[in-house]
Amino acid sequence: MSEPGNYRQIVEESERWLKKHGDRPEGVGWPVAKDAPARYRVMLELIRPEHRSGVRLLDFGCGLSHLYEHIRREGIAGIEYSGLEISAAYLEISRRKHPGVTYYDVDVLEDDTALPEFDYIIMNGIFNSRVRMSQLEMFGFVRSLVSRVFAHARHGIAFNVMSKQVEWEREDLFHLPMDQLADFLARNVSRHFVIRHDYGLYEYTTYVYREATAPELKSAKRLI
Repeated sequence: MSEPGNYRQIVEESERWLKKHGDRPEGVGWPVAKDAPARYRVMLELIRPEHRSGVRLLDFGCGLSHLYEHIRREGIAGIEYSGLEISAAYLEISRRKHPGVTYYDVDVLEDDTALPEFDYIIMNGIFNSRVRMSQLEMFGFVRSLVSRVFAHARHGIAFNVMSKQVEWEREDLFHLPMDQLADFLARNVSRHFVIRHDYGLYEYTTYVYREATAPELKSAKRLI
């Protein structure tokens, strides 16, 4: 497990990006700005078709609220957006830009009692950089946060990490083997998960659901 508070170095590193780059994708740590829309699209595809007429969505680690701006820019209807951010610097900018949005300043690893339930929760970029944490510490952070966040999701969550299927790995990034993640999810969170490695970036996105995608398949073994 990661030591208490070690994960806050990710926040500190992110705020250095903000100071250097300002309100743009690079300001939340994405070095290639043109890749951001692909991430937003994949994250939002977490939402199952039967729920797209109206969902409560939490953007966990919302940064500068660029996901919300993507939703508005693309005219995506049926999403009641809220953001959560533990960086005061990011939170101040997001609240100033979007005063009508509900934002939460809650560290769920310290106390999650102030956070309500949402239909879906998205964590975009939370686990990409481990800064100075070891691989083991970072995976402990992932396990703790995914478990805690999933408890607040009525239907499911999405998060991304760096892929191991790359030509080289950067020392400060978190490349997580898929089988290691799958074993953790199946044993501790939910067996109903989807791994997306199909959108052309050097990462993958995982959807974790409470229910099977096709509920009618639950009876398949009995039928056979």
